[in-house]
Amino acid sequence: MEKEACYYLGKITRTNGNKGGVSVFLDTDNPQEYSNLDAIFVEIKKQLIPYFIEKINIHTSKNTALVYFEDINDVGSAAALNNCALYLPLASLPILDGNKFYFHEVVDFLLIEEKFGELGRIKQVLEYPNQALFQTFYKEKEVLVPINDMFIKNVDREKKEILLSLPDGLLDVYIEG
Repeated sequence: MEKEACYYLGKITRTNGNKGGVSVFLDTDNPQEYSNLDAIFVEIKKQLIPYFIEKINIHTSKNTALVYFEDINDVGSAAALNNCALYLPLASLPILDGNKFYFHEVVDFLLIEEKFGELGRIKQVLEYPNQALFQTFYKEKEVLVPINDMFIKNVDREKKEILLSLPDGLLDVYIEG
Protein backbone atom coordinates (compact mmCIF):
# COMPACT_ATOMS: atom_id res chain seq x y z
CA MET A 1 0.00 0.00 0.00
CA GLU A 2 1.31 3.44 -0.94
CA LYS A 3 1.33 6.12 1.75
CA GLU A 4 -0.43 8.58 -0.60
CA ALA A 5 -3.46 6.25 -0.66
CA CYS A 6 -3.69 6.31 3.14
CA TYR A 7 -4.39 8.68 5.98
CA TYR A 8 -2.56 9.04 9.26
CA LEU A 9 -4.49 7.53 12.17
CA GLY A 10 -2.01 7.87 15.01
CA LYS A 11 1.08 6.24 16.42
CA ILE A 12 2.27 3.55 18.78
CA THR A 13 3.46 5.29 21.93
CA ARG A 14 4.76 2.47 24.14
CA THR A 15 4.49 -1.17 25.06
CA ASN A 16 1.79 -2.26 27.47
CA GLY A 17 2.33 -5.31 29.63
CA ASN A 18 4.51 -8.29 28.84
CA LYS A 19 2.25 -10.10 26.35
CA GLY A 20 2.90 -7.89 23.31
CA GLY A 21 0.33 -5.16 23.85
CA VAL A 22 0.98 -1.62 22.65
CA SER A 23 -0.56 1.70 23.59
CA VAL A 24 -1.67 3.74 20.61
CA PHE A 25 -2.52 7.43 20.31
CA LEU A 26 -5.44 7.94 17.91
CA ASP A 27 -5.34 11.33 16.18
CA THR A 28 -9.06 11.49 15.52
CA ASP A 29 -12.16 13.28 16.74
CA ASN A 30 -14.07 10.06 17.30
CA PRO A 31 -11.78 7.20 18.41
CA GLN A 32 -14.74 4.88 19.01
CA GLU A 33 -15.19 4.63 15.21
CA TYR A 34 -12.06 2.48 15.17
CA SER A 35 -13.12 -0.07 17.79
CA ASN A 36 -13.76 -2.77 15.17
CA LEU A 37 -10.51 -2.51 13.21
CA ASP A 38 -9.18 -5.86 12.08
CA ALA A 39 -6.00 -4.59 10.38
CA ILE A 40 -3.86 -1.48 10.15
CA PHE A 41 -0.74 -0.35 8.32
CA VAL A 42 2.34 0.29 10.46
CA GLU A 43 5.07 2.48 8.98
CA ILE A 44 8.42 0.76 9.42
CA LYS A 45 11.48 2.18 7.66
CA LYS A 46 9.23 4.29 5.36
CA GLN A 47 7.26 1.19 4.29
CA LEU A 48 3.63 0.50 5.20
CA ILE A 49 3.37 -3.01 6.60
CA PRO A 50 -0.06 -4.56 7.28
CA TYR A 51 -0.63 -5.85 10.82
CA PHE A 52 -3.70 -7.81 11.83
CA ILE A 53 -5.37 -6.84 15.06
CA GLU A 54 -6.19 -9.55 17.55
CA LYS A 55 -7.79 -7.24 20.13
CA ILE A 56 -8.38 -3.51 20.53
CA ASN A 57 -9.69 -1.57 23.54
CA ILE A 58 -10.46 2.11 22.89
CA HIS A 59 -10.10 4.66 25.70
CA THR A 60 -12.14 7.57 24.33
CA SER A 61 -11.34 10.02 27.10
CA LYS A 62 -7.65 10.04 26.18
CA ASN A 63 -7.84 9.20 22.45
CA THR A 64 -5.80 6.09 23.13
CA ALA A 65 -6.20 2.39 22.59
CA LEU A 66 -4.61 -0.79 23.85
CA VAL A 67 -3.88 -2.98 20.83
CA TYR A 68 -2.73 -6.58 20.49
CA PHE A 69 -1.47 -7.60 17.07
CA GLU A 70 -1.42 -11.16 15.75
CA ASP A 71 2.06 -12.71 16.05
CA ILE A 72 3.31 -10.03 18.50
CA ASN A 73 3.38 -12.00 21.75
CA ASP A 74 6.18 -10.49 23.84
CA VAL A 75 7.42 -7.13 25.03
CA GLY A 76 10.52 -7.25 22.82
CA SER A 77 8.53 -7.65 19.60
CA ALA A 78 6.12 -4.94 20.73
CA ALA A 79 8.96 -2.56 21.65
CA ALA A 80 10.25 -2.73 18.08
CA LEU A 81 7.03 -0.93 17.04
CA ASN A 82 7.40 2.00 19.45
CA ASN A 83 6.89 5.40 17.79
CA CYS A 84 5.75 3.85 14.52
CA ALA A 85 3.01 5.77 12.69
CA LEU A 86 -0.28 4.05 11.89
CA TYR A 87 -2.24 4.42 8.65
CA LEU A 88 -5.51 3.29 7.09
CA PRO A 89 -6.58 3.41 3.43
CA LEU A 90 -8.35 6.60 2.35
CA ALA A 91 -11.13 4.41 0.98
CA SER A 92 -12.00 3.38 4.55
CA LEU A 93 -12.96 6.92 5.57
CA PRO A 94 -16.69 7.47 6.05
CA ILE A 95 -18.16 9.78 3.41
CA LEU A 96 -18.88 13.23 4.81
CA ASP A 97 -21.57 15.48 3.45
CA GLY A 98 -22.81 19.01 3.93
CA ASN A 99 -20.18 21.40 5.26
CA LYS A 100 -18.07 18.67 6.89
CA PHE A 101 -14.90 17.62 5.08
CA TYR A 102 -11.52 15.97 5.46
CA PHE A 103 -8.58 18.31 5.11
CA HIS A 104 -6.99 16.30 2.28
CA GLU A 105 -10.29 16.42 0.38
CA VAL A 106 -10.44 20.23 -0.01
CA VAL A 107 -6.93 20.93 -1.26
CA ASP A 108 -7.35 22.79 -4.58
CA PHE A 109 -10.92 23.90 -3.74
CA LEU A 110 -11.61 27.58 -4.53
CA LEU A 111 -12.15 29.78 -1.46
CA ILE A 112 -14.81 32.45 -1.96
CA GLU A 113 -15.58 35.06 0.67
CA GLU A 114 -19.21 36.20 0.32
CA LYS A 115 -18.42 39.96 0.44
CA PHE A 116 -14.90 39.98 -1.00
CA GLY A 117 -15.17 37.35 -3.74
CA GLU A 118 -12.57 34.81 -4.86
CA LEU A 119 -9.55 34.45 -2.58
CA GLY A 120 -7.79 31.64 -4.44
CA ARG A 121 -7.41 27.89 -4.42
CA ILE A 122 -6.47 26.07 -1.23
CA LYS A 123 -2.79 25.12 -1.52
CA GLN A 124 -2.73 23.15 1.72
CA VAL A 125 -4.29 22.88 5.14
CA LEU A 126 -1.89 23.85 7.91
CA GLU A 127 -2.58 22.01 11.14
CA TYR A 128 -1.48 23.79 14.28
CA PRO A 129 -2.28 22.63 17.84
CA ASN A 130 -5.04 25.18 18.43
CA GLN A 131 -6.18 26.07 14.93
CA ALA A 132 -6.16 24.60 11.43
CA LEU A 133 -5.81 27.07 8.55
CA PHE A 134 -6.54 27.12 4.83
CA GLN A 135 -3.49 28.38 2.95
CA THR A 136 -4.18 30.19 -0.30
CA PHE A 137 -2.56 32.94 -2.35
CA TYR A 138 -4.33 36.12 -3.43
CA LYS A 139 -2.36 38.10 -6.03
CA GLU A 140 0.78 36.20 -4.97
CA LYS A 141 0.29 37.10 -1.28
CA GLU A 142 -0.15 34.28 1.20
CA VAL A 143 -3.54 34.32 2.93
CA LEU A 144 -4.24 32.11 5.97
CA VAL A 145 -7.90 31.55 6.82
CA PRO A 146 -8.93 29.89 10.09
CA ILE A 147 -11.02 26.75 9.56
CA ASN A 148 -14.04 27.44 11.71
CA ASP A 149 -17.60 26.11 11.33
CA MET A 150 -18.93 29.63 11.93
CA PHE A 151 -17.05 30.95 8.86
CA ILE A 152 -17.94 28.11 6.45
CA LYS A 153 -21.28 28.78 4.77
CA ASN A 154 -21.21 26.13 2.06
CA VAL A 155 -18.97 23.35 0.72
CA ASP A 156 -19.76 22.55 -2.92
CA ARG A 157 -17.96 19.34 -3.81
CA GLU A 158 -19.13 19.36 -7.44
CA LYS A 159 -17.79 22.86 -8.12
CA LYS A 160 -14.85 22.37 -5.71
CA GLU A 161 -15.68 25.59 -3.88
CA ILE A 162 -15.99 26.70 -0.27
CA LEU A 163 -18.09 29.77 0.51
CA LEU A 164 -16.92 31.71 3.55
CA SER A 165 -18.31 34.56 5.64
CA LEU A 166 -15.30 36.00 7.43
CA PRO A 167 -15.28 38.61 10.21
CA ASP A 168 -14.63 42.18 9.11
CA GLY A 169 -10.93 42.97 9.08
CA LEU A 170 -9.63 39.41 8.90
CA LEU A 171 -8.56 39.70 5.25
CA ASP A 172 -7.25 43.26 5.63
CA VAL A 173 -4.06 41.93 7.25
CA TYR A 174 -3.22 40.07 4.04
CA ILE A 175 -4.73 42.09 1.24
CA GLU A 176 -4.06 45.73 2.09
CA GLY A 177 -0.62 47.19 1.82
